[in-house]
Amino acid sequence: MSKNVSDERIQILEMVEEGKISPSEATELLDALEGEPEEITPKTNAKWLKIRVKTMDDNPKVNVNIPLSLVDVGLKLAKKFDPKMEEAGLDQIDLDEVIEAVKNGAEGKIVDVEDEENQTRVKIYVD
Repeated sequence: MSKNVSDERIQILEMVEEGKISPSEATELLDALEGEPEEITPKTNAKWLKIRVKTMDDNPKVNVNIPLSLVDVGLKLAKKFDPKMEEAGLDQIDLDEVIEAVKNGAEGKIVDVEDEENQTRVKIYVD
């Protein structure tokens, strides 16, 4: 097991301990780590789903990176345990559509929204 996978296991267990995720969600994440280790170890061609939310004056509010191999679980967990995602207006974006687009091979910018009312910019892209 690579050090990267070991670190990810520890992070998952810490999230359970802190009550951020349920044991069943942790099991799903741990299974994903076990099932496809070659996809989650760093590679030069590995792809990531990146979510960036900034204020209109470019101060970061949310910065999330999820390996594409874990996009289903990762997005749902990120939305669940990071209240900043909802505060930043990401609850207005249909994450199921984003997941489906990514699974169907979407690359580059997927979402690019400026919310004048909340004074935020949301960008979701595959890199």
